Amino acid sequence: MTRIKRGYIARRRRAKIRLFASSFRGSHSRLTRTIIQQKIRALVSSHRDRDRQKRDFRRLWITRINAVIRKNGVSYSYSRFIHNLYKTQLLLNRKILAQIAILNRNCLYMISNEIIK
Repeated sequence: MTRIKRGYIARRRRAKIRLFASSFRGSHSRLTRTIIQQKIRALVSSHRDRDRQKRDFRRLWITRINAVIRKNGVSYSYSRFIHNLYKTQLLLNRKILAQIAILNRNCLYMISNEIIK
């Protein structure tokens, strides 16, 4: 009976998985079973953290706006600022407001003064 060589399909699949895990350390980049487990874990983490990243950036923008607004007026807070923005129908999102707060504080002070009037 002659020896039958296995096909290449399984080897190709494992090579593709190894390419994904080539930057992992230790057995996580060498052993097929642990590579598969780590790939699942990495993809779950990346999916979860995409939503978390949005939350974190929103918190950062709110903190920056609040810090600049509180420096401007003692009794003025972030929540009042946003409320007044919506009342006057100024459609500026938090990302843009945070950039204005960092790069050009005087412009944000002007916006807040216009809203108060």
